[in-house]
Amino acid sequence: MEVIAKEKFIRIAPRKIRLVADVVREMTPVQALEMLPFLRKRAAKPLYKAIKSAVANAKVKGLEEKDLVFKEIEINEGPTLKRGRAVSRGQWHPILKRTSHIRVVLKGEKNNGTKS
Repeated sequence: MEVIAKEKFIRIAPRKIRLVADVVREMTPVQALEMLPFLRKRAAKPLYKAIKSAVANAKVKGLEEKDLVFKEIEINEGPTLKRGRAVSRGQWHPILKRTSHIRVVLKGEKNNGTKS
């Protein structure tokens, strides 16, 4: 069974979040939730929230935390905010403030209390 959680319109560039996501992909969701608060990157907080939400969604569907694994962690671009800075001779230099969307998909087996 698959469980999905999304965080959208995060005001951090996707490139920066992907650095943290690459570290987390190799772990289980429980290990990632333990490690992310100690990672010294600003992108760790929104990724933590997305994984925590996915684990909570899995609990609602009756899955055990320990049985969950990451199927995918997808970091996509959101809309870019266009800002600018005035410079000499009436010119304007663009400043692009990039946003991100995070999509976490967890996979787990649903056990109905029976041992196999």
